[in-house]
Amino acid sequence: MNSNLVAELRWRGMIHDIMPGTEEQLNKEMTTAYVGFDPTADSLHIGSLVPIILLMHLYKAGHKPIALVGGATGMIGDPSGKSDERNLLTEDILNHNVAGIKRVLSRFLDFNSNEENAPILVNNYDWMKNFSFIDFARDVGKRITVNYMMAKDSVKKRVSSEGAGMSFTEFTYQLIQGYDFYHLHKEHNCLLQMGGSDQWGNITTGTELVRRMNDEAAKAYAMTCPLITKADGSKFGKTAGGNIWLDADKTSVYRFYQFWLNASDADAEKYIKIFTFLEEETVKSLIAEHQEAPHTRVLQKRLAAEVTTLVHGAEALEKALKATQILFGKSTSEDLKQLDEQTLLDVFEGVPQAEIDRVDIEAGLDMIAALAAKTNFLNSNGDARRALKENSVAVNKTKVKEDYKITTDDLINDKFVTIQRGKKKNFLLIVK
Repeated sequence: MNSNLVAELRWRGMIHDIMPGTEEQLNKEMTTAYVGFDPTADSLHIGSLVPIILLMHLYKAGHKPIALVGGATGMIGDPSGKSDERNLLTEDILNHNVAGIKRVLSRFLDFNSNEENAPILVNNYDWMKNFSFIDFARDVGKRITVNYMMAKDSVKKRVSSEGAGMSFTEFTYQLIQGYDFYHLHKEHNCLLQMGGSDQWGNITTGTELVRRMNDEAAKAYAMTCPLITKADGSKFGKTAGGNIWLDADKTSVYRFYQFWLNASDADAEKYIKIFTFLEEETVKSLIAEHQEAPHTRVLQKRLAAEVTTLVHGAEALEKALKATQILFGKSTSEDLKQLDEQTLLDVFEGVPQAEIDRVDIEAGLDMIAALAAKTNFLNSNGDARRALKENSVAVNKTKVKEDYKITTDDLINDKFVTIQRGKKKNFLLIVK
């Protein structure tokens, strides 16, 4: 093997539970392992980046990764970590979501590779769709006792809570996921299942099924990574604006970059080990450098750059860096014009905004009206005149005088104009 995978994951803080014998198996030979992704949406958010990175580490260490998209399990919904029954998705939505998740996973793992340990992409609907209920009850249900299933945390918490309890549908989820492991074990000699720590119960049910549906000598292993938490106790991957997604059309690259850039010192120290492939020595020296001068935010900047490049590519990172400079850096009107509408709105989120009729822009909007009379950006026309006389006003990053008129030539994306007063005050005109 190219490296000791478990040792690599351990220093990164990426191992929560590991079944005895797993490390020895991984050190002995090329091992096939899988992670499942349920299609609850048509993309994945950054919480799913951890299991994706697990598969990438597995591949880099010379092992064979399988990414499973749960077309069948998605029809039921995983009860792990959930206090209420999930809403069931329609088949059309499910198929749409499966396609979206396959597309995201393909950006991180090359499923067309010819290498011996080339990653494989599978959908459990392919082997579950022809399984009759009676066959499943006889062949699979017979192998695991209700007592065993009831002892799992995901079941115990729901059954003993005061909520609506748990339907038979969700109760069977761990059996179906367990059968996935058995199927992959039989078809691909898959010996290891990995996932978040909330999956331990489901995964160990799978290891049991592998043994009981083959023979007691059949080998199957389990390994989980910790669920990511933030130092302040708030939920990882969520912001006031919602989830941080791995698709730029759901979360702009600028907003994605800003999420990592705004990590606290404690979180950045943890995240740089988990979400990047930087070597241990590099990480240690970055942490030491950061601790000497925390105000430079060297750790957050490197973290944001590495993760943005991993997810969106180097070119997208460059655009995010330019967008980051828009408000307070030395950017130009050309930089502004390169921003797409969503990124521009993200950059100017929280900045005072005013709507202007297109007719006013077509006629030429004078600067006093743009700063005060029509927008109230500044307190009065007198304030506007003073600012213009001080030469401290810029339209789309270009300094202007009192006689300047804003016209359709100034429109960015045919609907925005940015105005700046001094270095710190930014305003956004939205043309309707």
